[in-house]
Amino acid sequence: MVKPAARREAATFFREQFEVSRRRACAMASLHRSTYAYQSCRKGNEDLLRRLRELAAERPRYGYRRLHVLLLREGYTVNHKRLHRLYRAEGLAVRRKLRKRVCSGQRQPLPRAERVNQRWSVDFMGDTLSNARTFRTFNVVDNFSRECLALEVDSSLPGLRVVRVLERLVRERGVPEALVLDNGPEFTSKALDLWAHQSGVHLHFIRPGRPVENAFVESFNGKFRDECLNQNWFISLSDARAQIEAWRLDYNLRRPHSALGHRTPHEFASEAAGLRSPSAHSSPPPPALKAGGLSANLPVTLISN
Repeated sequence: MVKPAARREAATFFREQFEVSRRRACAMASLHRSTYAYQSCRKGNEDLLRRLRELAAERPRYGYRRLHVLLLREGYTVNHKRLHRLYRAEGLAVRRKLRKRVCSGQRQPLPRAERVNQRWSVDFMGDTLSNARTFRTFNVVDNFSRECLALEVDSSLPGLRVVRVLERLVRERGVPEALVLDNGPEFTSKALDLWAHQSGVHLHFIRPGRPVENAFVESFNGKFRDECLNQNWFISLSDARAQIEAWRLDYNLRRPHSALGHRTPHEFASEAAGLRSPSAHSSPPPPALKAGGLSANLPVTLISN
């Protein structure tokens, strides 16, 4: 079957070579005259491509699906398949490391959290400054809203420091029902155990060597590593605190989360009963989300059974 574009070229050839009318040339090419005269009204991709490049440069670890959500939130009307073609043509695809797949046994799924502060997950991560000095981060995530409640940054985070962070979060958000954590020395310390007993917080320890049992914070750790720690160069400890806190605010307020229907954690938490008022969309973020303070000034909460 001859495509209309080829018939159109044939009609143009007949008009130029034989000097016949448009009617006659279209009849010879078996092409309708309206098809021959049609001019495409489709807009170009210049503005869309420009914004796509800007977002990809601003967030180099975002794939086309998350970039598509960001474009839709900005008012662009574009099909995800068309965006994927443009994304591939511009060479913006994120390079991924291949992982070795191993066979695993049957796993028991974690029960879903049904409300804010029902279960929090906590964990530690580490990185280095430009002078090779190491530092650690204490990560606290709400399993229901996926909010990052705290990213405490320091060269040392002993059990007493963990308790102080948790006390600040409790004063700000209230006591949760359960805290999921591993068997690290900071979490098995007497200070944390005493605080949990006095606060009525249940400490749920995962089995050794089973990080999948704390999957929510492990998933967050991967995003934090990929989008923040691996993308920034930290000159000093104060610089690391500032950049990490800025990323935490961006994660809570601007980054769409696929598990939340492509809403941000703050938007999802604002709709949850009991955490924020219905007018939270138009009101300023709570103190834990204000850009002025660092995570060192944020209170942390545990989960009670």
